[in-house]
Amino acid sequence: MNKKLFLPVIGLFILAACNNSGSDKEKNKDSTGNTMGNDSMNHMGTSTGTVPDLPAVPEGAKVVFSNLKNDATITSPFKLMMGTEVIKVDTAGPVIAGIGHHHLFIDAEDSLPAGTIVPKDATHIHFGKGQTEYELVLKPGKHKLTLQMADGLHRSYGSKLSATVMVNVK
Repeated sequence: MNKKLFLPVIGLFILAACNNSGSDKEKNKDSTGNTMGNDSMNHMGTSTGTVPDLPAVPEGAKVVFSNLKNDATITSPFKLMMGTEVIKVDTAGPVIAGIGHHHLFIDAEDSLPAGTIVPKDATHIHFGKGQTEYELVLKPGKHKLTLQMADGLHRSYGSKLSATVMVNVK
């Protein structure tokens, strides 16, 4: 065998043998740096996986089309203004009582049952950044528009926090 190959091969065997030294107890020891016991890890896993309840609708709360009345005639594009009374508008994310964000339904249902997650598609527009204005572009004709308030997880507050109008687009 060639001496140039023989010495490196022997060196690898020696290195491998040195790395296998140590007791079985040390080999099974956790080396991830985790200092928490198994009980605290299990507790953390269960407490972070819960979904908060849908907050109650505050007394007197409602959503409104600030610049639109039922059966209005508008031109497209139209700057839609969305408002609220009693409940505050904020971004999606945390679930906080007395806070929500708008969704606009175009030619869709009048509201979703409370707790139902609002779909995100061409007829269900989300305003999860807390928007209160929207440039509405519609084809000429009659259209039904619904404002639906939802919590931070996009769960509908139901018919108590929805408003529907019909519009005629020129």
